[in-house]
Amino acid sequence: MKVLNPLVLALSGCAVAAVMFLATPLDAANVSSPPGVLRVCADSNYLPFSNQAGQGFENKVAEILAKAMGRKLQYYWGSYRDRGGFPEFLAISLDVGKCDVVMNMPYGAGDSGYTDSYYTSSYVFVTKKSAPAITSIHAPVLRGLKIGFEDETPPGDALKVVGLTNNVKNIKVFDIASDKNASPRDMLEAVRNGSVGVVVTWEPAIGYFLKDYPDLKIASVPAEQMGPGLPAMRFSFAMSIGVREKDTAMRNAVNRALKSQKGQIDAVLAQYRVLAPPAKSEPY
Repeated sequence: MKVLNPLVLALSGCAVAAVMFLATPLDAANVSSPPGVLRVCADSNYLPFSNQAGQGFENKVAEILAKAMGRKLQYYWGSYRDRGGFPEFLAISLDVGKCDVVMNMPYGAGDSGYTDSYYTSSYVFVTKKSAPAITSIHAPVLRGLKIGFEDETPPGDALKVVGLTNNVKNIKVFDIASDKNASPRDMLEAVRNGSVGVVVTWEPAIGYFLKDYPDLKIASVPAEQMGPGLPAMRFSFAMSIGVREKDTAMRNAVNRALKSQKGQIDAVLAQYRVLAPPAKSEPY
């Protein structure tokens, strides 16, 4: 959700926050999808989300949807991590009709179009199994640890609010969401090798890699107030599939496929350690 790319937007709020500033499509209302094809905008090298070899969980979900819709799957490849990030990626791809859907739009984000949510997940604390349990941004144990996080994300903002980033010697800022040579796995490696005591990150970004780190554990970051008089900050978010705002036919078709293929999609999400969809989605 920064690893989250789009989640840095809002989430970033994760993005997940930037979706709020998407460029206005020049002629989005007049763009139509070729018959019999589902064109997907995707990052060509950003596992565990997607890659050109089709190894990411978003690739797998796209395959399920295309088959259910009776369409041939076709990709428009780009990178969320080029200059301008995820908002620019959308502006030069989905918004101008080079594809029909993007697989990771925060549910309820901005003025862009989006489907029903197909999963909800959370930011998590990642520590060694031998380390004390951490269940809150306010946990006293955090003041004695070097903390890894991505800037411009909900936990990054929360850590600043509670004063845990004042001493630069006690933090490590990762830049996975803008460095195409970096991998979310780098954050797990930092915990394993002791360069940080804890990482706070988006679970879908690291869940699939955890099988290679049996010495690590995770715990969800709970929603909580950051201080007196401040509103509660939450760290779990629903994700949907982005479509052009006025493309109601595509949105409705994808929603039907999401509903009919829920079992298969949930199985993919479980395989990649992405949390299952909630009973009711809450817009970001």
